[in-house]
Amino acid sequence: MSTMKIGFVGVGKMGTPMATRLINAGCDVTVYDVDRKAVQDLAAAGAKVATSASGVADIAEIVFASLPSPQILEKVALGEAGIAEGKSVRIFIDISTTGPRTAARVATSLAEKKIAMIDAPVSGGLKGARNGTLAVMVSGPKPAFEIAKPVIENFGKIFYMGEVQGAAQTMKLANNLLAAAALAVSSEAIVMGVKAGLDPKIMIDVINASSGRNSATEDKFPKSVLPRTFDFGFATGLSFKDVRLCVDEAEAIGVPMVVGSAVRQLLSVTNQLYGPDSDFTCMVKTVETWAHVEVGSAEKPNIAEAS
Repeated sequence: MSTMKIGFVGVGKMGTPMATRLINAGCDVTVYDVDRKAVQDLAAAGAKVATSASGVADIAEIVFASLPSPQILEKVALGEAGIAEGKSVRIFIDISTTGPRTAARVATSLAEKKIAMIDAPVSGGLKGARNGTLAVMVSGPKPAFEIAKPVIENFGKIFYMGEVQGAAQTMKLANNLLAAAALAVSSEAIVMGVKAGLDPKIMIDVINASSGRNSATEDKFPKSVLPRTFDFGFATGLSFKDVRLCVDEAEAIGVPMVVGSAVRQLLSVTNQLYGPDSDFTCMVKTVETWAHVEVGSAEKPNIAEAS
């Protein structure tokens, strides 16, 4: 591991702890981000710093990217001073959530430069990124995957989805839709109970011992909603982007998304009310606003309204 030259483009909330794990594993890591402050801690930890994405790809044979949107991914990979212009890069690994059609387009263009692309979107949040316990969904050419596998293993458990470009992106979109849907419907259920006078903590305990338990009631509500911190670690804007991508991809291949469209709309409203940088658990706040009640207050039911 110590002789491997690895690049990392995009060292934000997820990219920084993941790049740090590579440094700690003994990799020779070069980083780049448009936000110069974002690279300071990594430079102090031992990373080299490049002044462009192509600068990273000039040094590193394997380059990771953690970027906020499909448009930015395409620009970083294929645009001016992008990955495709690098002299050393042979494998490009996208750990962002950008969708299968974007992955296929970028992979085709990079292949013309003899650069293999691997999709490797991750799930597990900041805690998983720090601890190396992420679920890493991977697809792309098997030979390139085998070369990169020892590096990717630093991030968590790998699920190889096959050689079809974009397959891992499809898997990630499906996963993130389910996570957002669980939070959305749990928000409605818990707010309804509180409006009717139930204690939200007892509601969560009952649900988690019953058939309604899900990732939101087991994790997000106890950690971020009931304490009113709304700091689970995943931005509303990113969740909205992922669900929107999922619905768009599904519709493109002829799969109706009735529930998914409703989740997308709730995230859209939350995004407008609380901003893209808010935590996606703020979906609860949106439902609270409409219901005129706050989870945690256990208000008594309004008999006049009910009648």
